[in-house]
Amino acid sequence: MPGPKDLDPSSSPRALLGAELRHAREKAGLSQEELGQRLFVSGSFVGQLEAGTRRMQPEYARLLDEILGTEDFFLRNCGAWAKSKYRDHFAEAAEAEARATAIRQYASMLIPGLLQTPAYARAVSRAFQPTATEEAIDELVTGRMERARILDDPTKPMLWAVIDEATLRRVTGGREVMAEALRHILNLARRNRIIVQVLPYDAGAHPAMQGSMKLMEFSDAPPLVYLEGVDTGRLEDDPAAVARYKLYYELLTASALPPDKSLSLIERVAQNYAHEEHP
Repeated sequence: MPGPKDLDPSSSPRALLGAELRHAREKAGLSQEELGQRLFVSGSFVGQLEAGTRRMQPEYARLLDEILGTEDFFLRNCGAWAKSKYRDHFAEAAEAEARATAIRQYASMLIPGLLQTPAYARAVSRAFQPTATEEAIDELVTGRMERARILDDPTKPMLWAVIDEATLRRVTGGREVMAEALRHILNLARRNRIIVQVLPYDAGAHPAMQGSMKLMEFSDAPPLVYLEGVDTGRLEDDPAAVARYKLYYELLTASALPPDKSLSLIERVAQNYAHEEHP
């Protein structure tokens, strides 16, 4: 009996592959938890694969074909959406971000990518890759601006950002670039498109001092948290771990300035940059 046909990559292969996985799992009489045990992953991870919020790696595709008796269907088709324009450590997070209904992010040293202006993104990209060609930097900036288009929707995803005061004070790209970047955040917040809080210096020690984190919620899949460091990052889907980072985020919001006072501080810093640039 012939196996399933290849998926058409033009027809949202990620969603189709997830639907096929759910169909094959249910046909085999397995729950997400039971299939996860055989893959040595959590049931939440299987749910993310079925919802299309996580990419199917070849090693999992091969195991799925063995467990579910689908010949080489998943191995053949996982390559339909394996390629990404983002760096390997960030590709899954960017793809999940685009499907999220809610994003809660703490940024310790730079403005979150979704809130950056082109000039700020260029300064960050150049600092990260000082010897890259202008074409390579252009590509990085373009990719970041394309990600930010998810905010063109007036209501979703809900984006709540906690930004460390150090981010406001670090002159990235020059004072004019900083003034523009902070005004962009103010504009988004005053249009009620995002919620922003500033974690001030005098908040003292907090649970995210060693890095940044991004919590993402979905309408059809379990939540994820993305943890990022210097040229590295990982997605975490274990429910206990996600709950722990959710608590960390709640502690951060409790220590941060209220939204109105946060916007006042951002505006003062933006004005200082503008006045120093044009005395």
